[in-house]
Amino acid sequence: MEPNKSDAMSITATPAVGGPQSDATVQYMQYTNEMEPQYLEAIRKLIGRDLSEPYSIYVYRYFLFNWPDLCWLALDDNTKELLGVIICKLEHHRSGTYRGYIAMLAVETVCRGRGLGSTLAKHAIDSMSDKGADEIVLETETNNTASLKLYEKLGFLCTKQLHRYYLNGNNAFRLALYLSDLRTRADQDGRPMVPAPSISRPWDESQEYDDELYG
Repeated sequence: MEPNKSDAMSITATPAVGGPQSDATVQYMQYTNEMEPQYLEAIRKLIGRDLSEPYSIYVYRYFLFNWPDLCWLALDDNTKELLGVIICKLEHHRSGTYRGYIAMLAVETVCRGRGLGSTLAKHAIDSMSDKGADEIVLETETNNTASLKLYEKLGFLCTKQLHRYYLNGNNAFRLALYLSDLRTRADQDGRPMVPAPSISRPWDESQEYDDELYG
C-alpha cells in the first residue's frame, strides 16, 4: 500500500456482537488540515476517554498541523462519524535516526474487536515507512496487555521500562519497530523481511487477552 493525502479506503467490517450495524462499512482516510472544524473535537473526545493523562487542544493541533498525513481516521462510510484515529509524528532524533512516533490510538468502544486499531496502525506505519522512517516508537502502560499484544503482532519489540512515566504514577514500556534493519536485510537478500519475534514478553502471559479491546 502506498497511501497519499487524498487516499481513502472503504472495507466492509464484520462487527462485534452488539455492534451498531450488521453491515457496517469503515472508510480509512488520511487527515487533512481542512478536516479540523469537522473532526478535531471528535478526535479529542474519543482519545480523551482512554487517556492516562489529559491533553490540551494545543497538543492535538501540534501533531495534526505538522503531520496531518501521519494521522489516519476510521469513519463510518455512511454517516462519516469518527470510529477510530491514530496520530503520529516523524522527526530526526538525536540518535541520528529518522524516528516515527505513535502518539495516540483510539477506537470507539462499540467498534472494538473488528480490526480497526490494527488497520489504523498499519496505515500509519506504511505512511512513515514511505517517508523513510528508520524506526517507529511508542509508549504504553505496562498493564495494557491488549495494546502490547497488538503491537507485538505488528513486529514491535519491548526495549525499555519507564518507571512512573505517566502523571497517574503508572509505569510504561517503550516499544520499537526497526524499519531500517528490515529494509537493509531485504536489499541484501533480495526478499522482504518479516520482523523478528519479540525478544521478551514483560507482560503477564497468564492474563487472558481480549481481542475486542484493540483488535
